[in-house]
Amino acid sequence: MALHDCSHRIETGMQVYPGDPDVSLSPYATHDDDGYRVTALELGNHAGTHVDAPAHTEPEGATLGAYAIDDLRFDARIVECRGLDAREPIQPDAVPETDADMVVFETGWDAHWGTARYLDHPYLDPETAERCARAGYHIATDTLNPDPTPTDGATPDEPTGVPAHHALLGAGRLVVENLTRLDPLPGRVTIHAYPIALDADGAPVRAVAETPPG
Repeated sequence: MALHDCSHRIETGMQVYPGDPDVSLSPYATHDDDGYRVTALELGNHAGTHVDAPAHTEPEGATLGAYAIDDLRFDARIVECRGLDAREPIQPDAVPETDADMVVFETGWDAHWGTARYLDHPYLDPETAERCARAGYHIATDTLNPDPTPTDGATPDEPTGVPAHHALLGAGRLVVENLTRLDPLPGRVTIHAYPIALDADGAPVRAVAETPPG
């Protein structure tokens, strides 16, 4: 097998969802002063490449502690959605009929990571998210959000709130956001998205795609 890192690096000042806590890494102990090195890390639990649990948007939703480690390993189908314009919805006909348990929407928008344009990403039409939920699919995306992220570029015809999150998380599905480097992957992979052992509404993950050898 071959392993492909699909995660953004956690670093000071990295891009986060507007209004979320900033990310900061700073020296806490140093070799010169203490004889060893420790780094203080401050971040929100939805920073970088991360997984959303249902409790993120659903008041009675499950936290990550309700999921076994095997539940964070996904037989995934990658759906190529490149060529979409900024803030263009991914339509329901993009959802494949598959025996996989996760659909990964590859928009190529990770190329804009760290820029203002990253916030004006394509998003899932609410019916697209509902179709995934009805089919029992978890979803992942190389964007900040499966819903439109509020910016000055928003248009009046966009859905408001987080309907894609509600459709998916309300059905007990998991959502992995901010993937990167999907372009060399084949259409079917295993996605490993293991969070730190945090029983919360979400957590950063080291997302790794596993592909067959050769």
